[in-house]
Amino acid sequence: MDLYLVRHAAAHERDPELWPDDSLRPLSPEGEESFRRSATGLARLAPRVDALLSSPFERAWRTAEILAGLEGWPDPKSWTPLEPTTLPPEKAVYALEAYERAEFVAVVGHRPGLHELASYLLTGDAAGADITIKKGGVVCVRFEGPFAPGAGRLRWLATPKILRTMTGE
Repeated sequence: MDLYLVRHAAAHERDPELWPDDSLRPLSPEGEESFRRSATGLARLAPRVDALLSSPFERAWRTAEILAGLEGWPDPKSWTPLEPTTLPPEKAVYALEAYERAEFVAVVGHRPGLHELASYLLTGDAAGADITIKKGGVVCVRFEGPFAPGAGRLRWLATPKILRTMTGE
């Protein structure tokens, strides 16, 4: 399985007056436009996905909706293990086991949970690797055998700039 860990695109700054419930904070117009271009580059690296799971928080969900517009990508499914700081990576891995027969799975989430999940999948320890996924960036972790902590292999990490460059921008 190739697991694509996608950090949500750039969102508006936190503002309790505009969004008292931070889960409703949307992508900024610039963040959405930039990610649309990045998604085109991602489609070259990942032309097909069997499952697209997303945090239900607005900024992650909108990022997943943009990905769902790519040919070969399904509609997103809301997946609470990707909410910010909801579950430790061990619980997310347990929930991901439901998709272990899929060839390609993408998850859209937040910092720090997504970074901890990447580290846990690669090293078996949420703090075992210092991985930074920029907003709108993607990490691909490959599993050759059973889906397990520390069994993942880093296939690639792409910043939004790299993804946009792949489209000639």
